[in-house]
Amino acid sequence: MTSPVAGLAEIVLWARDMERSLGFYRDLFGLELISPPDFPTKFLRAATGPGGVPEMIVLSQHPDRDGAFPREKPLRTLHHLAFNVAPDRYESLRSSCEAAGLEVRTGIHPVLKGVRTFYVDDPDGNEVECISPAEPGAKTLP
Repeated sequence: MTSPVAGLAEIVLWARDMERSLGFYRDLFGLELISPPDFPTKFLRAATGPGGVPEMIVLSQHPDRDGAFPREKPLRTLHHLAFNVAPDRYESLRSSCEAAGLEVRTGIHPVLKGVRTFYVDDPDGNEVECISPAEPGAKTLP
């Protein structure tokens, strides 16, 4: 049986500090803001999916701006999200994350072989995985 699902259209995340979260996804990861600038919810295009429907990260302002999300992974409802990063951009993105003062953690994908991965946390503590096919001759282990 073939799946009726053609791709993943969006992941919607709560944001406590919209400008900080927008800076993380737009400025650090290069996602394109496609919603009107004055629209309160921020729609960011990660890629163009099947049929021209964009693959998006959507940031929605959390109603309690002063609260904090749980930092302990077992208390979070989102385990992590992952971006598929072009092989020739992987190292520069990793360097940019380090330069931004983020803790960059390496990992080995449990299913996909021949890929590189690293993890960072967004401003609200959501873990973001960056996964990339290894370039020929590139090291795939941390």
